[in-house]
Amino acid sequence: MSEVRISVEPRTEFGKGAARRTRRAGKIPAVLYGHGSDPKHLSLPAIEFARAVRSNGQNAVLTLEVAGSADELALTKTITAHPIKNYIEHVDLLLVKRGEKVTVNVPIVLVGDAAPGTLVTQDLNDLEVEAEALHIPEQFEVSVEGAEDGTRIHASDVKLPRGVTLTTEGESLIAAISEAPSAADMESEIDTEGAGVVEDEPEEGSEA
Repeated sequence: MSEVRISVEPRTEFGKGAARRTRRAGKIPAVLYGHGSDPKHLSLPAIEFARAVRSNGQNAVLTLEVAGSADELALTKTITAHPIKNYIEHVDLLLVKRGEKVTVNVPIVLVGDAAPGTLVTQDLNDLEVEAEALHIPEQFEVSVEGAEDGTRIHASDVKLPRGVTLTTEGESLIAAISEAPSAADMESEIDTEGAGVVEDEPEEGSEA
């Protein structure tokens, strides 16, 4: 996993008004905590942080450069985005040390093509693992190449890099391969026009 350097600034103003001013200045309010230390309130450069997450994933290790202080390493714990306007409102950062192991979720990517006439269903999109902070895998590639109907791939089937430990339940299903439905099967699931509708019988004395 890549290590990204970002220059940050301490925050001395708090509350909704201060947070809005921080965002208007092109920065993101953030809090750094961990290892029993007092939380540190910071502002992150919005463009650089978004680029780091987009290019390296949320598990990228950030080297925070604070003027007048020693650099600190951090992982992004939580990103809070505006539900409508699609900008980052707040970030929680977790302080980490070199050599320290952390528990993170790593994306799963299915690769390859299953056997002809089959359908691949992915049930799990990431694995929770424990890894050294500076050696977090970017993703796990799980091959379904040539997989036949009835194949089941579980978390325990994923080959992990050295030093990485699975914390997700080993029996958790990642992907299942089944026979693809035929066109006839799909048509049979679609209600035909008028199916299930019972027309009212005409009342006595009315015209048919």
